[in-house]
Amino acid sequence: MAELSVNIGELRLKNPVMTASGTFGYGIEYADFLDISSLGGIVVKGTTLEHREGNPYPRMAETPAGMLNAVGLQNKGADYFAKTIYPKIKDIRTPMIVNVSGSSVESYVKCAEIIASLDNIPGIELNISCPNVKEGGMAFGVSCAGAAEVVREVRKVYPKTLIVKLSPNVTDIAEIAQAVEAEGADSISLINTVLGMAIDAEKRRPILSTVTGGLSGPCVKPIALRMVWQVYQAVKIPIIGMGGISNWKDAVEFILAGSTAIQIGTYNFIDPTISAKVITGINEYLDRKGFKSVQELIGALEIG
Repeated sequence: MAELSVNIGELRLKNPVMTASGTFGYGIEYADFLDISSLGGIVVKGTTLEHREGNPYPRMAETPAGMLNAVGLQNKGADYFAKTIYPKIKDIRTPMIVNVSGSSVESYVKCAEIIASLDNIPGIELNISCPNVKEGGMAFGVSCAGAAEVVREVRKVYPKTLIVKLSPNVTDIAEIAQAVEAEGADSISLINTVLGMAIDAEKRRPILSTVTGGLSGPCVKPIALRMVWQVYQAVKIPIIGMGGISNWKDAVEFILAGSTAIQIGTYNFIDPTISAKVITGINEYLDRKGFKSVQELIGALEIG
């Protein structure tokens, strides 16, 4: 059996399969479907400094081969997470990563400080790429200067593994990846959702209350693969790839493109056991191809 463990910064993952923020709750919601401690890691839903109600309904829409969401980072805030959620998840035997977002650099920093105080949270995923909030979020991730600033300030106060989640809604993803690497990011995760919209022709109105929202699912996979491959050429830190992964073959493709680990998002809603199936599928692929370790597969795409 091949060795599946990988390293993300100082994090040691038992396998490269993680779950994406916003699609897996706090992990415990899926405990009836699979052994959540068998996963490489779990990224819990987005957390902000203050309580957020999110956007008005409707904020979800099905699209061909995907879905649009404009939830808007609904959560009860970092203090609530620390006092109420953390005690329930701190003993899960896999890395629990908190997705941190904000509306200003200061709010990112203060939220990161609160999460840093929690002993059994070994890392954060800094979300500078959410397209569903009116202030902050993606605003920081669409320019090198904005991305660098928020990472630089959070790095000053956050001593553990710092993953930075990038937006695909940019002209040059590689230069933004290089900017956050230079400011101390331990890893980059990509892609977040692609900005899109849906229209009700009968009502002649947009379906989402926010007009636009984040597109995810199999329809974004070719974009995500291309961006992972581009970033792999540009940085030295590990990449966590995501975007439309719905089976083990998709996951292998992301690893070949340069991902050290992957995250499964939208497909959790379709098959709550998909992560366990992908772990098994990667293992079987490695054995069938004669690889002794998943490390040998990272970036092993043959071109030309």
